[in-house]
Amino acid sequence: MSELKKFRLINKIEGISFIILIFIAMPLKYSFGYPMATKIVGMLHGVLVFAFLYQIMEAKKEAEFTWKETGLYTLLSLVPFGSFYTDKLLAKKMTTA
Repeated sequence: MSELKKFRLINKIEGISFIILIFIAMPLKYSFGYPMATKIVGMLHGVLVFAFLYQIMEAKKEAEFTWKETGLYTLLSLVPFGSFYTDKLLAKKMTTA
């Protein structure tokens, strides 16, 4: 599997974990008094963020991302649903390459 495909996969998984953290775990904690939700999902998401950062650097080498692209993909990972836009951009990049 290419580094770019691995990056697309980890990008999707990390993005889904972010959405689960924000829209499920945080309401469980703050609205329903279940703090364990953010501990579990937050830890998992944290591990996935590190995997994302590692994989984006590996994909940057292989796919020759510019620093602007790398920065954009990283910033989009901080926005809910941004990872899905990143995936759309990467799919387009893969078809044109």
